[in-house]
Amino acid sequence: MFFQQKEGGKMADSDRDPAFALSADFMNFSPRDAASRWLAAPDLQVEVYRHLATYVPRILCQGPHGGSGSREEQREELACQLMLLAPLEWLLLGEEPAAGLALLQENNLSSPLCGHVFKVGEPTYSCRECAADPTCVLCMQCFLVSVHRHHRYRMTTSGGGGFCDCGDTEAWKTGPYCQKHTPADRSREAEEDPVSLLPPDMVARSYSIFSIILKYAVDLLTWDQEDQLPAGLEPPERGDTYYCMLFNDEVHTYEQVIYTLQKAVNCSQKEAVSFATTVDRDGRKSVRFGDRQFCEQAKSIIVRNTSRQSKPLRVQVMHSSVVAHQCFALKALSWLGQIIQYSDGLKRILCQVGLQKGPEGENSSLVDRLMLNDSKMWKGARNIYHQLLMNSLLMDLKFKKIFAIQFAKNYERLQSDYIRDDHDREFSITDLSVQVFTVPSLARMLMVEENLMMTIIRTFVDQLRHRDPQGRFQFDRYTAQQAFKFGRVQSLIGDLKYVLISPPPEWSDQLRLKFLDGFDAFLDLLRCMQGMDPVVRQVGQHIEMEPEWEAAFTLQMKLTHIISMIQEWCCTDERVLIEAYKKCLSALSQCHAGLSDGEQPISLSLAGHCVDTFRYQVSQEKVSIHLPVCRLLAGLHVLLSRTEVASRFPEQLPLGELSPHLLIELPLRCLVLCAQVHAGMWRRNGFSLINQIYYYHNVKCRVEMFDKDVVMLQVGASMMDPNHFLMIVLSRFELFHIFSSVDIRKRYREANKDLAQQNTLIEEMLHLIIMVVGERYLPGVGQVEPLDEVRREILHQLSIRPMAHSELVKALPENGNKETGLERVIDSVALFKKPGVTGRGLYELRPEWSKHFNLYFHHYSRADQSKAEEAQRKLRRQNAEDTALPPPLPPPLCPLFGSLVNLLQCDVLLAVEGAVLQWAVEPSGGGWTESMLQRVLHLVGMALLEEQQQLENSSGDDDVSFRYSSKIARPGDAPSTSGSVLALLESLQNAPHLEVHKDMITWILKMVGNIKTARERTSSSGSVNVNQSRGPEETLRDKDKAERKRKAEMARLRREKIMAQMSEMQKHFINENKELFQQSMEDLEASTSTAEHSPPSSEVTCASQVCVGPRRMGGAERRQLVTCILCQEEQEVRGLGRAMVLAAFIQRSTVLSKNRSRGFPDPEHHDPLFMHPDLSVGTHTASCGHIMHAACWQRYFEAVTQKEQRRQQRLRGHTSYDVENGEFLCPLCECLSNTVIPLLPHTPSPDHSVEHPSLEAWLSRTSQQVAVLISAHRKLSPGAAQEAEPVVPEGFRVDFVPQNPFSSSVSEMINTFCMSAYKVGLKVNPNEQDPRVPVLSWSTCAYTMQSIERLLMDEKKPLFGSLPCRQDDCLSSLTRFSSACWTSASLRTVHSHFIRLLAVLVPNSQVEDTPCILNMDMFHLLVYSVLSYSSVHSLDQSGRSSVDSAHLHLLHLITVAHLVQILLTFTTDEVCMDQDGEESEEEALTLQLYLSLREHLGSALPEVSSGWQLWRCVKAGILPFLRTAALFFHYLNSSAPPADLLGTGAGQWEALCSYLSLPSNLLLLYQSQRTLLEPLIHRWCCDPGVGQVLQGGGVLVRFPRESNRLINLPEDYSVLINQASSFTCPRSGGDKSRAPTLCLVCGCMLCSQSYCCQTEVDGEDVGACTAHTFTCGAGVGLFLRVRESQVLFVAGKTKGCFYPPPYLDDYGETDQGLKRGNPLHLCSERYRKIERLWRQHGIAEVIGHAQEANQTLVAIDWQHL
Repeated sequence: MFFQQKEGGKMADSDRDPAFALSADFMNFSPRDAASRWLAAPDLQVEVYRHLATYVPRILCQGPHGGSGSREEQREELACQLMLLAPLEWLLLGEEPAAGLALLQENNLSSPLCGHVFKVGEPTYSCRECAADPTCVLCMQCFLVSVHRHHRYRMTTSGGGGFCDCGDTEAWKTGPYCQKHTPADRSREAEEDPVSLLPPDMVARSYSIFSIILKYAVDLLTWDQEDQLPAGLEPPERGDTYYCMLFNDEVHTYEQVIYTLQKAVNCSQKEAVSFATTVDRDGRKSVRFGDRQFCEQAKSIIVRNTSRQSKPLRVQVMHSSVVAHQCFALKALSWLGQIIQYSDGLKRILCQVGLQKGPEGENSSLVDRLMLNDSKMWKGARNIYHQLLMNSLLMDLKFKKIFAIQFAKNYERLQSDYIRDDHDREFSITDLSVQVFTVPSLARMLMVEENLMMTIIRTFVDQLRHRDPQGRFQFDRYTAQQAFKFGRVQSLIGDLKYVLISPPPEWSDQLRLKFLDGFDAFLDLLRCMQGMDPVVRQVGQHIEMEPEWEAAFTLQMKLTHIISMIQEWCCTDERVLIEAYKKCLSALSQCHAGLSDGEQPISLSLAGHCVDTFRYQVSQEKVSIHLPVCRLLAGLHVLLSRTEVASRFPEQLPLGELSPHLLIELPLRCLVLCAQVHAGMWRRNGFSLINQIYYYHNVKCRVEMFDKDVVMLQVGASMMDPNHFLMIVLSRFELFHIFSSVDIRKRYREANKDLAQQNTLIEEMLHLIIMVVGERYLPGVGQVEPLDEVRREILHQLSIRPMAHSELVKALPENGNKETGLERVIDSVALFKKPGVTGRGLYELRPEWSKHFNLYFHHYSRADQSKAEEAQRKLRRQNAEDTALPPPLPPPLCPLFGSLVNLLQCDVLLAVEGAVLQWAVEPSGGGWTESMLQRVLHLVGMALLEEQQQLENSSGDDDVSFRYSSKIARPGDAPSTSGSVLALLESLQNAPHLEVHKDMITWILKMVGNIKTARERTSSSGSVNVNQSRGPEETLRDKDKAERKRKAEMARLRREKIMAQMSEMQKHFINENKELFQQSMEDLEASTSTAEHSPPSSEVTCASQVCVGPRRMGGAERRQLVTCILCQEEQEVRGLGRAMVLAAFIQRSTVLSKNRSRGFPDPEHHDPLFMHPDLSVGTHTASCGHIMHAACWQRYFEAVTQKEQRRQQRLRGHTSYDVENGEFLCPLCECLSNTVIPLLPHTPSPDHSVEHPSLEAWLSRTSQQVAVLISAHRKLSPGAAQEAEPVVPEGFRVDFVPQNPFSSSVSEMINTFCMSAYKVGLKVNPNEQDPRVPVLSWSTCAYTMQSIERLLMDEKKPLFGSLPCRQDDCLSSLTRFSSACWTSASLRTVHSHFIRLLAVLVPNSQVEDTPCILNMDMFHLLVYSVLSYSSVHSLDQSGRSSVDSAHLHLLHLITVAHLVQILLTFTTDEVCMDQDGEESEEEALTLQLYLSLREHLGSALPEVSSGWQLWRCVKAGILPFLRTAALFFHYLNSSAPPADLLGTGAGQWEALCSYLSLPSNLLLLYQSQRTLLEPLIHRWCCDPGVGQVLQGGGVLVRFPRESNRLINLPEDYSVLINQASSFTCPRSGGDKSRAPTLCLVCGCMLCSQSYCCQTEVDGEDVGACTAHTFTCGAGVGLFLRVRESQVLFVAGKTKGCFYPPPYLDDYGETDQGLKRGNPLHLCSERYRKIERLWRQHGIAEVIGHAQEANQTLVAIDWQHL
């Protein structure tokens, strides 16, 4: 007994004892001895079972969580391997396992099958040219070395579980092998049995071992007792130790499970989440361990808590030994899977063992037992044994066949198990059908031997039990349960599709027989759908309950491909086609029985023709859209024509039995229903009917619905008298009485009938006739190729507008292989235009194809039709052609449909045309419509084209039976006396109310003329070529063109004349108001403030423009006038005036730093005064540049806050900004902002009366001042010792209080921005007393400048003049604000900052802890010291010093310090090419300085001989510093930049130096003040920190700093998918991550959107991406979601948006969600755009705009991603 127990089933010392007992065994156990003991035993099974019974419960499943700690797991793994699996390996191999397996592998022939099993999310490739069907895929390794990588292929991500088809000759039309799997010698390998290659004794041993282990595993996995074990496995001693096992189901959500577990086993949320994750992944998990009663208690709570809404969670209390054996059974199956990988012989032995029939006969083999118990097992067990089946049975072609037969035998039972089971399809054994049925030879064998096709269809029909009294399907209202079941049943259709996906190349009699049996079963299925969901028109009252319609359409969509495939199968064999046709016809006649029963027969007569039919009105009786039997017959009829069976074996076909009247009845009703719905007669039937009509025409269904109905009408019309056909059509459209009235030419008006509805019906009826005669692009109806049909679809789509590839694919019907045929024809019809940085590539129609445009194309919706008409007319106007859109030339009809053309010239149609034209003579009073007339003209045109074509193809006049032109010339029949159709057309030609149709009528009359001359010619001179008859038409056309050209020219001249007049008036106006314009021009020039326009009083040359020091140019004379965007009032910016502010957004940033490893400092104790040169984190400020009064802004912000409080009370959705953090949207541009920058006046001009002290004098005076301040501060601090008073410089008063130059409102705003910078920069709560406040305001100024300078540098833009004005305004106000922010802090604070800053440059013994020179960013130092100096200067009342000289001296000092910094970090890694010629002064001085640094530091610096290289390095390294300094002083002192810096040409360096009043040889600074600087440099170098950093004891930054970039992405997207598929979640051991997400900033792969990787940030659970943004991007992140192919932007916890990825397919489109599967490649321009956004700190702004534009984005829980 291993476990001593205490009360209540808690364990005592349980960890120590078993482990201890086991470790003793562990040390003494020898697998080899055990194996030899077993070998000698009389009954191997008993021995092995005894061993397992003893050890399994001792090793596995010990204690509370079944070994969830990683040490625990390792211990189990080791013990398991050594004591359980190793003896088996010894026994099997008879030698040391490692050596034995190596030997097996060596002797094994390499298999031509790849068989790589896909992991979830791994990329798979399917060749669209060579794959037998879309399920044939290659893994990435095979694909890259196969021929298919140069073909058109589709790339998708695997759902896991399939395997690579490389090497399967049936899967590929060509190139079945990749280079790795090409077999060396096919012949030898085929005959040889791999088992014969193994030693015979090993074969015998492996049979017995495999059968024992496989039987053991099968027994345990199908075991259903919770307390007992199979015979021979009872443990030697049993404890009262149980597990409470929780099983997965697909009904309960994560949240429900987590909540229940917390209640049931009182665990923390974290533990509950981990339980739920494991249950979801493995299918089961123990949630409690202890004695039986303890576990039962947990079980009852779980069951009680989850049984409220649905069936309860499945929970079992199982004895620990049962759980242990089940765990080992899984390990054993995995072990078998690994062992057989070493040898095909062992693989085959395992197959034989698995499929061997047991003593019970049928279904008794081990594999059968697994299959039939599949739905009782848990997820983890299923996965492991499915994997084993794939690795063994499916990899061995001989056994794959045997397995397939077993699978098919049990098909019905497996499917009904699956339908009752609630696991997803991928975890069910039925999912293996895709591996079996998609092999064409296997599928056909199963069809013949197991009657598979019939089995599948019968199973399907049996599952759908809901029928109405007529035996049709009847779906109830969709409940979740039903939808679930219906979804499962549909997978059967998928199996049928696999079986039928490739038609047989040759047929056997058996196959014919079984296929026709299956066809019979299929007809039964269609018969249950025929007439399903009938509708009756609602009159008077609106329908109350929307009837269920979705299920029927879902079924129709699923069956669409099956119906098409069955037709393809029939098409390949004449006997099958004839039989199928007969069967379908008899099925249809059964459906038709009773169609006309009880209906009242009527006789119709019109235009001298008579027809008998029966009374039926769509608007009053039941009518159904579902007519699959009818439509299948139409399809088969077309095949008879296409394969010419009809003309070759007419005696075998029952064509005589067809009653055309009945054939057209149902499809006609359906089309009339559509027409009536269009006419608005069925409004009261609600949306369900509208949706049905929509899908009837939709591209997903129309091939087997709408298209086939039109075909069926064509079939009927080709067998009937055309007059009879048209009369029935008129009767069903309920229009017969209109055209049959005595005086047909006068519009017959019924008072009560809605005229508009009637007009629409007439239009629809005419459109139907156009379709019946004109739709000939189906092979079999017209003499065309299948690709002509696709070409025509594309042509008509592109006639609407240019379209992207994906739009075209959506508009075309797919076949069963997901192909549309688009790529094969698109280039002949269209031209491709590549996209820019946004948008997508578009196809445009080639102009020569527009003549094939047909306005009445049958797949146009009404909206499409009007768009296309508009687009085409516009195009013709542009090309100066007439705007007629005549019908295109139709292709000739097939013989079976040849008589269709007679419809165009029959009497009834002529009567209808005549009537409409007669009505059109008078302007419409609602009695007719233009589109009615347009359709009639189209029909007339079609008839004339037909006649012309017949004339051209005929040999003499007698052949042409089509005499339309002569019929329309005859006047109308008796009672009506009006003229002929032709006469009517001539009279309409110039009718003013028909201006639009004039061109069309002209075209018709020309055609009539042409035909007439052609006929005359033929009759006079036999057969002359008709082409000459084009003459008169051409001349007319030319005249027409010339006329149009003349008009266009006139219009152009008129336009030019008007423009000239306007320009004249404008000049006149300007002259009159000259003063006004003069003034505004001057203002403009002043405000552009460049050197050329500086006021004439100070005539200056470029060279003297200086921005710092006493010689600087001032800009204070200019007044600043600005306008508030809220109250529109103009205001001058003054320090004492009303405050004006600029909306701004301030954020932390890590964009300038390459160093991602430095954590963020602790906000409470961090000292921000010294910025490290790696700039690891800074604060960036941006603005949209919109200005408001401070008071206006405060009112606006208060209103926003109140609105937000009201919103929270009403619990409305979130907003895109967070008011609690001070965020708001700029009132004008809705740009995200969170603070405002006050606008301050320009710096006053320099005071020239004060002399400029030398550096030495200034330094000594400043040092004295500093000493005075230090001592004053000391006196103030309590307990200070008395010390000598320092010398007080003249005029320096410590106690002086300078007056505040700003009004209270300006000061308040200064304070507001200070607090924002402080709050955001340190992530702390506002505290105005904190001495760090001014530092953070200076810091954001310096950091923003640096980031903008870096951008300008990288984009090679000039330093000045290229910034957008919003950035320019932002920098200018930010700098002036920073220079004034000391006024709002206490003087003592700012003084102490200056003292510490100066101590870095001029080391001071009284100041501690200053950083060494290498750990200081010099630009930050410059900004801080310049801005803090003002506070010291304010105490100097002597009037003898100027701030400007101090600025200049500080700049000089810091420049020298930066030079030293650059030289200290200099490396000689570049190739040293010595410069020829003289050494310049710069180089010599640089070398001199470097050598003196080496004296101070010794060997820490490398040796350098040439100054050339040093100077080059110094010049490059210091340039960014000089550029940012120039920007800073430019904005601080408002001094105009020199012209050279407004461009990027030569002379930049000199211009920059002179602008900063530095010598262009910077080393002269050092040289001229050498005596002063040498001791300083010595002290800088001797700082212990310098030596430490140089020795590698810190972060060493080299200059110039490298720009930060986003990571490099691979060119081919599948490389990323592959990386992501091998990425496992770092938290849940070795589990695949569901949403692997790549950080674009640092390249880290994260497991996003899953419970396992949530962490806590500021007390809130956040997902991996959000957590990562806080360490990597200061709260801002850019990620690529690899499986969705979309970019994710995140800012903070609540803000995020999706952004188009930088990967495009060959058609210039992104593929978010990887739905289309076209290969994707990196578009570097788009990636650069994302990078630029990030470097400009624009991510938060993009998110703000996206969330404002799309409210659904706001509701997403971004923090969980």
